[in-house]
Amino acid sequence: MTPFNQPTEAQTSAVDAAITSRRSIRAFLPTPVPRDTVEAILRVASRAPSGTNTQPWQVHVLTGAAKQRLSERIAAIYDDPAELALQEREYDYYPKEWFSPYVDRRRKVGWDLYGLLGIAKTDKAGMHRQHGRNYAFFDAPVGLIFSIDRALQLGSWLDYGMFLQNIMIAARARGLHTCPQAAFTQFHRVIAEELSFRPDQMLVCGMALGYADPAAVENSLVTERAPVSEFARFIER
Repeated sequence: MTPFNQPTEAQTSAVDAAITSRRSIRAFLPTPVPRDTVEAILRVASRAPSGTNTQPWQVHVLTGAAKQRLSERIAAIYDDPAELALQEREYDYYPKEWFSPYVDRRRKVGWDLYGLLGIAKTDKAGMHRQHGRNYAFFDAPVGLIFSIDRALQLGSWLDYGMFLQNIMIAARARGLHTCPQAAFTQFHRVIAEELSFRPDQMLVCGMALGYADPAAVENSLVTERAPVSEFARFIER
């Protein structure tokens, strides 16, 4: 299909299915993902729009021993309260003070996930362990770390979001799943050291990539979405 052709019904359905079947997967199979598949996903994703074609994305693809080494370094810090207290995020992903409706949605998805996993509200150790699984990329065979030139401004971060979404949709088109992970931002210093970031590189986030484990109960979580009438205004006059 060229950019000027009308898509067929089958093509429209395929795109819609890739988008609507995307979800954050938190348990992956060990099945390897071939490098050429990862490269194909990134190649497609690079068609994301960016202001004046700046293409601000920089991707670090981790597999095997390299992924294991980074995960172990972060896990050691995460499980050490004194070391963890020294970690600071380079940017705020979430608001400093929560308010409705955002805090309500945040709480609901958290308790829905913990409920599936049998983690009670008072089980701080269980919550800590589950959150810590982020740093093993939820056992996905591929871990992606994203960075950006720190001199770039907010517009480039908007562009980056479209690139990340393209990765997730292109992965679904190939039968793969993902989990975008802001959890890595707290460990930007160790990540920058482990991956030999240049001084002008800034961590954006991480992402797990692989085949979802269909037997894992946490993968049955489907988050709610507000209806169009709640977030869209149609202005005709």
